[in-house]
Amino acid sequence: MTRLFEPYTIREVEFKNRIAMAPMCMYSSHNCDGQIEDWHKTHYSTRAVGQVGLIIVEATAVQPEGRISAQDLGIWSDDHIVGLTEVVRLMKQHGTKTGIQLAHAGRKATVDGDIFAPSAMAFNDTYKTPVEMTVNDIKATIQAFKDGTIRAQKAGFDVIELHGAHGYLINEFLSPLTNKRTDDYGGSAENRYRILREIIDEVRNVWVGPLFVRISAHDYTEGGMTPEAYVEMAKWMKEQGIDLVDVSSGALVPAKIDAFPGYQVKFSETIKSGAHIATGAVGLITTGIQAEEILKNGRADLILLARELLRDPYWAYSAAKELGTEIPVPKQYDRGWTF
Repeated sequence: MTRLFEPYTIREVEFKNRIAMAPMCMYSSHNCDGQIEDWHKTHYSTRAVGQVGLIIVEATAVQPEGRISAQDLGIWSDDHIVGLTEVVRLMKQHGTKTGIQLAHAGRKATVDGDIFAPSAMAFNDTYKTPVEMTVNDIKATIQAFKDGTIRAQKAGFDVIELHGAHGYLINEFLSPLTNKRTDDYGGSAENRYRILREIIDEVRNVWVGPLFVRISAHDYTEGGMTPEAYVEMAKWMKEQGIDLVDVSSGALVPAKIDAFPGYQVKFSETIKSGAHIATGAVGLITTGIQAEEILKNGRADLILLARELLRDPYWAYSAAKELGTEIPVPKQYDRGWTF
């Protein structure tokens, strides 16, 4: 058995392989109410038929003002539980484990009304200037992550991921480029990490299952965060009960990124070896052989695919054939994979 198609277990939750679908916004909650639509049901269940071991549902806002767009999914209300439960049911029919990314867009929110961030700094000229959060605002947001966790549990998800990447709210607190606060939530690395520490603590009070954090390991800007700086924070995450760090990069501030196949894998490797924590590798991973190399060389523990699964929902079958491995095929599709 190849490493890519070995089962992988976290906190008694077994994934049938090490292929995960990274969260990708669909911008398809067309009534702007955060509700699941037919598109989501089709999109996610198709990847489950394609034998993805773990599917993480897109960035789902814990507060309405924390949406990246007005068409984002939400989990700020009990009204969202029914739709999310149905998506979970559809995915689990095919043996896929299910995750959800709890998120707040911070200064990159594009909804009507005020938006909020650690400091009153706009992302660029096309974004609104956010309101600097008060301590009460921060506490309310931490509670919103906890409440979202409770709703995700009621919907039946197996995994929760906290979105601390791509220039959204948690990421904005973690980096000195976007956090200019002078109170207990700014300044030192310990202070900048404080909001994530408090979110993790509150989430862990109500959630015993696998818990991931997605980070942007490199800001690609002088004075910003680097993989080496994140090793320290990843150690704190591990102490708090985080099971896996999903290692992405960029998007905190406008910056030029040299993207090439596997360009973010080295960041995963640095954090995995430096913090002795499980990691997920992302970033232009497109072939089974490439994924297998990452796993066998101990550079990551999960392979998170994004755009490749938009292009090919059945990537797992192609990867298995490429690696000379047989995997189960739904009987409805068996004739398509018998040669």
